[in-house]
Amino acid sequence: MKKKIGFIGLGNMASAMIGGMLKEGLVEPQDIVGNAKTEKSRQKAREKYGIDVLADNTKVAEKADIIVLAVKPQFFDEVIGELKVLGEEAWQKKLLISLAPGKTVAWFQESFGFPVPMIRCMPNTPALVGEGCTGMCASDGVPKEAVEEVKRLTDSFGRTVMVPERLMDVVSAVSGSSPAFVFLFIEAMADGAVAEGMPRAQAYEMAAQAVMGSAKMVLETGMHPGELKDMVCSPGGTTIQGVRALEEKNFRGAAMDAICACVERSKKL
Repeated sequence: MKKKIGFIGLGNMASAMIGGMLKEGLVEPQDIVGNAKTEKSRQKAREKYGIDVLADNTKVAEKADIIVLAVKPQFFDEVIGELKVLGEEAWQKKLLISLAPGKTVAWFQESFGFPVPMIRCMPNTPALVGEGCTGMCASDGVPKEAVEEVKRLTDSFGRTVMVPERLMDVVSAVSGSSPAFVFLFIEAMADGAVAEGMPRAQAYEMAAQAVMGSAKMVLETGMHPGELKDMVCSPGGTTIQGVRALEEKNFRGAAMDAICACVERSKKL
């Protein structure tokens, strides 16, 4: 890739993206420029990745062809005010990537005051270990080649799923928020094992490995999760009793409600 990539914000998600791109050799450190809110964050990025770090968002956008907006929503108005001073003509030659939940393409166009070529991406925290999942949609007029270019970047730290924009709030829930639910499930299973006498370190290791292996079976076999579940449940065995206990506690309903609650919140952001 010959283009220069700018990061507005150098937090966890930006770090996952930068790390993945550099590891896969998609870009060189000199092809990346960024800015963060604090000098501590800027210095950390300089030392860790060897990238060019500035203290001015407008200058980052000026130097970059692709600009990744990776700041918290409460800073959006301030940052967009700094970015839109480049003007419509300059932005027609650039591409904006937003990592923000809830903020639509239409919202960005209104905030800028003119059309901005952009792609919305919603990665999740497993990107930090190269196992992320990114939901992606593009604004009208973004060339297919540009979409594929960005997809190669997001594929460098996991997998990418193209979705229509109307499903981005669902992506935020089922991919962006769900790792927290999985961590909670792992913790709860480990607590149960500890209650039955297993050392905590072993309980965490075994519960986490079971979740990772089970997820891999879903992705690699293409089998329905229910079918895979049935393969573990022998008639009159131990597993079906555990499934029964979860069903009695409305495990499925609670998981569905959690996703729906996240979607509703995302729509209000």
